[in-house]
Amino acid sequence: VVLQKTPYTFDVSVWEFFWPLQVGAQLALAAPGGHRDPAYLSRAIAEYRITTMHFVPSMLAAFLSDGDPQRCKSLRRVFCSGEALPARTAARCLELLAVELHNLYGPTEAAVDVTEHNVRGSETVVPIGRPVPNTTIHVLDHRLRPLPFGVPGEIYLGGVQLARGYVSQGRLTAERFVADPYGPSGSRLYRTGDLGKWSPAGEIEYLGRTDFQVKLRGQRIELGEIESVVAAAPGVVHAAVTVADAPGGGQHLVAY
Repeated sequence: VVLQKTPYTFDVSVWEFFWPLQVGAQLALAAPGGHRDPAYLSRAIAEYRITTMHFVPSMLAAFLSDGDPQRCKSLRRVFCSGEALPARTAARCLELLAVELHNLYGPTEAAVDVTEHNVRGSETVVPIGRPVPNTTIHVLDHRLRPLPFGVPGEIYLGGVQLARGYVSQGRLTAERFVADPYGPSGSRLYRTGDLGKWSPAGEIEYLGRTDFQVKLRGQRIELGEIESVVAAAPGVVHAAVTVADAPGGGQHLVAY
């Protein structure tokens, strides 16, 4: 039984809608806005005997703290994507819920997710994992040369699910969708702007961004856009915006 709780404007909702149809499982639809309410999600899991669901990591942390995980006996597998999964949140999930926990990674341009890692509770860093079938992933330097284990570089993605580009944005398409020097003639790689490195186990660890774009609660945010709005306020001459960790967990945009 899959709980469909992701708003349909997010690519993860595609998985939730079509998982059950592919295998003849049941689909339970969450109430509008229910994806933001840990108490509601606990009730829905118990009522519909949900076995499979997806969380943005920050919402998973809120669910474990403010929901009622003890009621969720039917839950068998949890998928996380949309932002980095902290090891502390992963360990707490495995401690409170008897589930498989899978960490996924994939920007919308390579919908929906392109890597997977089966999480273990003892990990101090949760990798984003290995590429899924029909997908290629590279960690490259600025000259598109492969980097060895442990050396940070930019993550490039390829495969049958890659987008063709951005509608009516030729310059951005040319910047982000580059010729694939390692694939068939005419194939492309998507330049993600994400930093990563190969681990000795053959998995990729996410290290952050190469630019000023951030992910907060699953939303892509350009910090420069926020700074320009803050700088337009009366009395503000200069502004700098970053994502800060809150003392009680979670993250917030903070402007200086």
